Amino acid sequence: MVVLLEDECHLLWGDCLGYVWGKRGEAIGVEMTNHRARQTYYGAVNFVSREFHVQEFSAGNGENTVEYVKLLMQIYAGKKLLLVWDGATYHRDQNLKAFLAEVNLGLEEKDWRVTCMPFAPNAAEQNPVEDIWLAGKNHLRRSFAQNKTFAKVKESFRTFLHSFTLDSVKFDWYEPVQQII
Repeated sequence: MVVLLEDECHLLWGDCLGYVWGKRGEAIGVEMTNHRARQTYYGAVNFVSREFHVQEFSAGNGENTVEYVKLLMQIYAGKKLLLVWDGATYHRDQNLKAFLAEVNLGLEEKDWRVTCMPFAPNAAEQNPVEDIWLAGKNHLRRSFAQNKTFAKVKESFRTFLHSFTLDSVKFDWYEPVQQII
């Protein structure tokens, strides 16, 4: 079984704004060409290999969630998947429920091709993928001067995510540890 920790990121044009030095008490204007530009990313990190799988979508919704799960099934063809994710409404959407019913049809629960399990409610700090998104947005803020268009912002974000290696203590939280009782 492949364990994947999953989350979505909604990148906004304003996410790339950083800090600049200036005179105390004087506002420094940073030109923005599009305040409403937005891009949604689905991402899942393999618990064992730490490989990160990211895909762009138009929005976070049931249809795109199904498409992302299909992509993960292609990447891990022939393997059972355990997706651990947050309580987003589209993780409980009818599209996803219907897809899971079709994929797991006739199988006992222990043999399901795709199993979904939620993190604790309102506990984003449990998900290492949140750290990946934060690192990506911090990268954008540090390099905001080079990203003059939202297309450049997305390219910079995507490039960073494909080269980033996550080393989060959060993985240790889920490792089995021998204990003397």
